[in-house]
Amino acid sequence: MNSEFTIAVHSLVLLAYLPEGSASSETIAENVCTNPARVRKVMGYLKRSGYVATREGSGGGYRLLMDPAEVTLKDVYRTIAQGSLMPNWCSGDPDCDCLVGSNMNEVMNRIFCTAEQQLEDYFSGLTIAGVLKDIHSCDSC
Repeated sequence: MNSEFTIAVHSLVLLAYLPEGSASSETIAENVCTNPARVRKVMGYLKRSGYVATREGSGGGYRLLMDPAEVTLKDVYRTIAQGSLMPNWCSGDPDCDCLVGSNMNEVMNRIFCTAEQQLEDYFSGLTIAGVLKDIHSCDSC
């Protein structure tokens, strides 16, 4: 899982929380505790997928376009991080003479594909509005 997914979810929840439903990349970055450039990169993905709109200039920023109750974490995951559970490299070689070495790649691919599907299934039951509701119920809030 990459940190961009967390930044995306945090940003969308923040926009859903704010009364005006919009914020600058600097405001979002301060809340997320990251650099505004990272926020702008992630928000670019969300904009291309239709979750947010931008307004440039003074008083500009990002505005949530979708109902937070309709945006699932699965949607955000697919936009930002789909496939991130799959490692960039897997051990083994199908041409190896060893049973373990020749089959490890295929078996690990199946494991990661199953894990990815289970993660997406879990995320499909979670929404941006639900995350915000969980935040409201935090003892420390």
